[in-house]
Amino acid sequence: MQTPQFKGTHLFDRLCWAKENLEPVQTDYRVVYEGSVDECAKILVPDPHFMSACMNGGIIPPVWVYHELAKDEAQPDFVKHTRGYLLHETEPMGAMTEREAIEYIILKDCPADVVANFDKGNRRTLVICRKEQLPQQRVWRNAWRINQEIAA
Repeated sequence: MQTPQFKGTHLFDRLCWAKENLEPVQTDYRVVYEGSVDECAKILVPDPHFMSACMNGGIIPPVWVYHELAKDEAQPDFVKHTRGYLLHETEPMGAMTEREAIEYIILKDCPADVVANFDKGNRRTLVICRKEQLPQQRVWRNAWRINQEIAA
């Protein structure tokens, strides 16, 4: 399906259009990350509608837009966004492959310190795996850790 020219269109309207007009893309990939040594592993499951919007192109803004808004939120005097126009007026990204869409989601949704240092310490803090590689039961879910013995 041909994506309309969405530059200048509100992001919410673009996402609604994508949900109504694009076939959802269910991926087998999961992103497992540990933000802190004291916390259990967290699992990102990409939304099928968001994946279809990423893979179709012309809908999702570049990841730097979300990073700029996060910088604003980190300011001590933050009350409300004044640069929300970045979401709506920035040229949307082109079509992505499934791999590029997963990388985009990692950059957008994982904490920046985890992404920057996932392979620099003495333990791995971020892993991309397939759904079947995760435990099938949710027993002890709040105690899950990334297996450090897996091949990179």
